[in-house]
Amino acid sequence: KEEPNITSQANKAGISPRLLASELVVEQLRLFNSNREIYKSIFAPLKVLGNQSQYSLGVMGIKMETAKKIEENLIDSKSQFYLGSDYEKILDYSAKELQDSEGNKDTARFIRLTNEKDRAYSYLYAALMTKQIQVSWQKASFPIDDNIGVVTTLYNIGFQHSNPNANPKVGGARINLSSGEKSYDYSFGELAELFYESDELVEMSSLWAD
Repeated sequence: KEEPNITSQANKAGISPRLLASELVVEQLRLFNSNREIYKSIFAPLKVLGNQSQYSLGVMGIKMETAKKIEENLIDSKSQFYLGSDYEKILDYSAKELQDSEGNKDTARFIRLTNEKDRAYSYLYAALMTKQIQVSWQKASFPIDDNIGVVTTLYNIGFQHSNPNANPKVGGARINLSSGEKSYDYSFGELAELFYESDELVEMSSLWAD
């Protein structure tokens, strides 16, 4: 059900829909791992995605301070994460959003990221963050666009850990998944790369790897 929205927001940001889907899948697997009983009783039977709350928001698990940084990077031409003038207004708040939040952008941002009826902004913020990371490494002459494990690792650990270099490592949050009696331990970036390169969702052309 989410495929059209994922594809649309990924295209707006200029990244692969498959890449955005990979980040989403791992965020959901991580949420499942930490809230297994809730997932089994509610989300799994209904086949719906789980919304995070408190520190990490929405289906993509974006922190409020990270969302603010994504917005700031769009308009700060001196930032290493600046995408160019074409992207500067992509996250501008509408008059209605500001009216509904009584002019408080923090409230408006929270509403955007936790909207369970329309997850467009969750996907767009995540896609823009991913694009900002990719562009910053391109500017430093260390492109990582084709290194899915590294890109998704940086999405997981945040802008503050994005330091372009010649030997980036795959890592991020540890996620332990069980299948029957067997247990498997992955990093966020490792699991995202495995999904990206798998044949999962192959029937959805826009979510297939480039």
